Amino acid sequence: MSMSDGREKSKMDPQLVELAGRNWLTSQLLQAGLEVARPERDRGVDLIAYRDMGERNRFLAYPIQMKAATNEVFSIDRKYERFPSLILVYVWNLGDSARTKCFALTYTDAIQIAGKMEYTKTPSWLEGGRYSTTAPSKRLREMLVPFAMSPKRWLEVTEQ
Repeated sequence: MSMSDGREKSKMDPQLVELAGRNWLTSQLLQAGLEVARPERDRGVDLIAYRDMGERNRFLAYPIQMKAATNEVFSIDRKYERFPSLILVYVWNLGDSARTKCFALTYTDAIQIAGKMEYTKTPSWLEGGRYSTTAPSKRLREMLVPFAMSPKRWLEVTEQ
């Protein structure tokens, strides 16, 4: 920890970032009136948000793969293609609670954005099936706006 600017600073390790992101996202989902379950093993699904009795009196579940960051990160990995209903959730700015937000996309949505951004033409995608940026451009940020989530938005999305 450094005290050079008069404030205490700390750097969260990746496990702490993951925990903070999962807790933040869980809080958002619970505020939306959803229930949340956590798989015992990590096989590509970090959380399952569900409605046990929606308007149609049926059980609806939404598997979630979460990408949490203290700053802003957009990534995509071909391995998630195998989960057709998986929701990719990007939780940004965990290092600043006033700016923390998230975006929720299907794999199809994410791959379409990656294609428009030409990420799918990069060596990391072509050779390894992965792409990640820690410096989202203005254009990428604009493409993500329709996918911004809040408790109210989660409720709307899961009522469909």
